[in-house]
Amino acid sequence: MLGKISLLIMRVGTGMLLVLWGSVRLFGDGMGTKLAEKYYGGVGAASNIQLAFASAEVVIGALVVLGLFRRVALVGAAIILVGGAFPIWRHFLDPFGRYLFASPEEANLLFFPSITVAGAALALIAFREHDTLALDSLVKRKG
Repeated sequence: MLGKISLLIMRVGTGMLLVLWGSVRLFGDGMGTKLAEKYYGGVGAASNIQLAFASAEVVIGALVVLGLFRRVALVGAAIILVGGAFPIWRHFLDPFGRYLFASPEEANLLFFPSITVAGAALALIAFREHDTLALDSLVKRKG
């Protein structure tokens, strides 16, 4: 039972992260564009790209939380979460900014948990069959 509850917590946590970040991009006054420019070298900073990405992020996140269409939704979540972790790799290796940054102020310790979230997204794919509390699993059992 602990395994089922652990997978449920991971699924809801990673899914809600996507819903929340997608919402920030959708409703936060240019927040997505600012993040793209600061941490991702401007890739995807255009407002129409931000709108499309944020919308997809919210939908994928909601599907992950509910445990619906997991074959596709979990892969989408992993692409977003693992893909988003790559550009901030220096924050994982040097969270205090002592070696890989020009100054410690450039480092952001708050990015460090992104590596855990990326791992959780991959674990959800690896253990999908064991996540029996997901809606698509529950519906499959009833049918």
